[in-house]
Amino acid sequence: MTSFPAAPESPKGGVEAVSVNLCRALAAFDDLEIHVVTFVPGPKDGEARSLERLKIHRLPAESGSQLLNAIGPWRRGVEEFLRELSPDLVHAHDIYGLTTTGVRIPRVFTVHGFIHADTLVSGERFHRIRSRIWRYVETGGWAKQPHIISISPYVRERLSGIARGVIHDIDNPISEEFFRVPRRERKGVIFSAAVISPRKNTLNLVEGFARMMDRGVEGELRLAGAIWEERYGEAVRERMYALGLEKKVVLLGRITMETIREELSRASVFALVSLEENSPMGIEEAMAAGVPVVTSNRCGMPYMVRHGESGFLVDPNDPEDIAYRLESILGDDVLREAMGKRSKAIAEDRFHPQIVARRTRDVYREAVRSK
Repeated sequence: MTSFPAAPESPKGGVEAVSVNLCRALAAFDDLEIHVVTFVPGPKDGEARSLERLKIHRLPAESGSQLLNAIGPWRRGVEEFLRELSPDLVHAHDIYGLTTTGVRIPRVFTVHGFIHADTLVSGERFHRIRSRIWRYVETGGWAKQPHIISISPYVRERLSGIARGVIHDIDNPISEEFFRVPRRERKGVIFSAAVISPRKNTLNLVEGFARMMDRGVEGELRLAGAIWEERYGEAVRERMYALGLEKKVVLLGRITMETIREELSRASVFALVSLEENSPMGIEEAMAAGVPVVTSNRCGMPYMVRHGESGFLVDPNDPEDIAYRLESILGDDVLREAMGKRSKAIAEDRFHPQIVARRTRDVYREAVRSK
């Protein structure tokens, strides 16, 4: 049970990408029959042929508040559907975990993010009040899960004292295509794939890039991602022009997965200096492609990037620190190549879909045995 995109080759966000990658890998096991249940509307011409081993069930979605739907009409619809399907086990992702808390079937739940924490740094209206409400509902849901998959030690830390079930440590899977990205580096290209938003801290990345340029280091910052909130997007544009970077910072908008791989093939560095993240897919994908990473020294990111080995960790609120680490990688060809190779080796061990699927299947077996 998860957010499953209508167009599997163009997932919107990390949860949809994880869902496609994991379901495809799980469907390859002969001893599993995978049914995908989602409230995301489907394509007009049916499901893609590449998903023919999966059985996709798209339930009618209610409009309105995601939270109210998850604990109300969605939950009732899910319970009715599962009574008919009668599966051996239910694996819920993200907010879908709230729809399954009362289901009397072996359950597994993957925490993809802390909505209350994301809301707090969103800059949106009434963010503090909304964050408190989300925290109350989320933590109550976590406490009722018998088996939880933690995608990062950061998640495990946040679940401490709340979760009563068994916690299993398994990273998110990424598409195998990222492990086959050829390196056609254009030195000086810094790539970032993330929505332009306060949580992703786009402004400070631009500031850091500007300070690197001020030191005489040539480069190009390429930002792939939709503008989450127009006022913030305008602030980013205004700052670019104020710094004279309109020809050095490229706003790519939302791009396809294929284009992301093309961007990674040319990138010297991948940069993401978010204020709140669990385990960003963009970092995993960059590592699989053999690209060094500069990212924040907080939340789940330090558990992904080994400082000085596969990239650098920076203070996301310090543009000088961001500039220094970007310059360090761009200015040292030997270091950059070594970091890229180390990144790829770590990714192959932790993020390959076959490895993640095998570990996930082991959790399914344990959950069914312990019912």
